Amino acid sequence: MNTSGSSRVEAIRRFNRFYTRRIGVLHEGLLASKFTLTESRLLWELAHRDQLTATELARELDLDTGYLSRLLRSLKERGLVMSARAAADARHQHLSLTAAGKRAFAPIDTRSQADVSALLATLGEAQQQQLLAAMACIEQMLGAPAETHARPVLLRAHRPGDMGWVIARHGGLYADEYGWDAGFESLVARIAADFLEHFDAKREACWIAERDGANVGSVFLVQARDETTHAVIDGVAQLRMLLVEPSARGLGLGERLVDECQRFARRAGYRKITLWTNAILLAARGIYAKQGYVLVKSEPHRSFGHDLVGEIWELTL
Repeated sequence: MNTSGSSRVEAIRRFNRFYTRRIGVLHEGLLASKFTLTESRLLWELAHRDQLTATELARELDLDTGYLSRLLRSLKERGLVMSARAAADARHQHLSLTAAGKRAFAPIDTRSQADVSALLATLGEAQQQQLLAAMACIEQMLGAPAETHARPVLLRAHRPGDMGWVIARHGGLYADEYGWDAGFESLVARIAADFLEHFDAKREACWIAERDGANVGSVFLVQARDETTHAVIDGVAQLRMLLVEPSARGLGLGERLVDECQRFARRAGYRKITLWTNAILLAARGIYAKQGYVLVKSEPHRSFGHDLVGEIWELTL
């Protein structure tokens, strides 16, 4: 292994040592309880899952079957876990917590929630978002695809602080992926400021996509206006600032966000949605085409440090 590889390995090992100490898993009993880390994890799985078998536990937690069998036997002897034959197949036994097991697990769960809340309380909102995004990135890179895709994504309305995130992530992502300069971030900042200053909840909306408490996407639907006079274009809405974080791509999130815009526009009485994009943004263009948008105009321009081809797409509602 070369010097660069060795330093990266050591950096990960250093992080592992820091994090295990920070969350207290090195203590004799997890969260001041009488249970080890593995026992506590088994109790958590049984408290949150139905019809779970020992085979499924061993596979999903990557535990040796003999070791798991000894742990389950100990928990059963202590009256915390019970098993029952599956109705569909008597060869399998479903595991569950007893009433005593539920009582034993409750303070562990409460203490864990309190400890994590206290950890987050030391950070500001922007730092919390950054932490959650970093954790999601680690999970996405090192976790199984099925595990990553199973985590739900919530679409919600914007709230204080979201516009700063929208501006920062547009600036950062487009710089990383397309090499666009600060002019694009400046444009997004102006659009976000205009949205907040002229926001009309009956005619306009913003959706923030959130997973595990971290923002992973956004889209805006606003009243279309003439670029020169800023006069309202009657009956026309404009879709703006569609973004999906790399960690949430491949889930159909972009289509969900565009879908929400169309539903809102119909309810608000708009007759048409228009949008401006660039030919280089192939993923976004694919979503628009799939949703029925039609390319009506294209024009070359020099923006954000690059020669681009701007496009106007429209959807008749």
